[in-house]
Amino acid sequence: MGAGGLWVRAAHTALSGALAMGLFLHRTDLQKQEERGELLQPLTFVLLVLCSVLLYFKVSLMDPGFVKSEEEVKAGSSEEQTMVIPQVPSNVKMRRCGYCMVKQPMRAKHCQLCQHCVRRYDHHCPWIENCVGEKNHPFFIAYLSVQLVVLLWGGHVAWSGLCFEQSWDWLQRNIFLLMSFLLIVIFTIVVLLLLISHLYLISCNTTTWEFMSHHRISYLRHSELENPFDQGVILNLWRFFCSRHLTAWENIYFHRNNDPV
Repeated sequence: MGAGGLWVRAAHTALSGALAMGLFLHRTDLQKQEERGELLQPLTFVLLVLCSVLLYFKVSLMDPGFVKSEEEVKAGSSEEQTMVIPQVPSNVKMRRCGYCMVKQPMRAKHCQLCQHCVRRYDHHCPWIENCVGEKNHPFFIAYLSVQLVVLLWGGHVAWSGLCFEQSWDWLQRNIFLLMSFLLIVIFTIVVLLLLISHLYLISCNTTTWEFMSHHRISYLRHSELENPFDQGVILNLWRFFCSRHLTAWENIYFHRNNDPV
């Protein structure tokens, strides 16, 4: 774990904890429920915050789908074997990465920050200090979903404690809660837009990288179809959320295109 990643993860954890704690220290609905002994909603909120933090670390620290070298594949551990590395058709020639020299499966891209090729590369996320790829993309969506619920609930709770008065004394007493509410609103907008855009791309079976760089990616430029991996919304969603195995995208590509790239 690099020093930069350590600081980013520490900042995320500290910010999540500080915002959650601030909602209990002010006269919000959560504090009033806690004082009355109605603990169901306060405990549920705390559990959701913990769940979002755990999902954050899961996405941040797990292998996003780094492409293994031929030597690593041959010496493959039991964990790798359970993921079942898909076999590429023998008549398909895989190109080698110009940076790490591994054989790149289709839809993989080399990340300059991670110094690895990543299967079904989506993007490198600076907030998690990790790539989002074939292995951790579903967890990334789960993290965004839980985080959005926490932010929406937290925004409602923060608003419940803001009884506005035109006085300097009120501002001094409520400055932390007011700043928390504004931060929550900003984060909510960002997370909501991210989640909507990713769900749209997933439903089309495309990635952020492919969407943004369509004109520069050879297998998309030479395809007869606008999106050779799109198999319909239902199958796209099932493959993304329910499939436990890595996908040989070459099989789908050449099944739907007559000529190889």
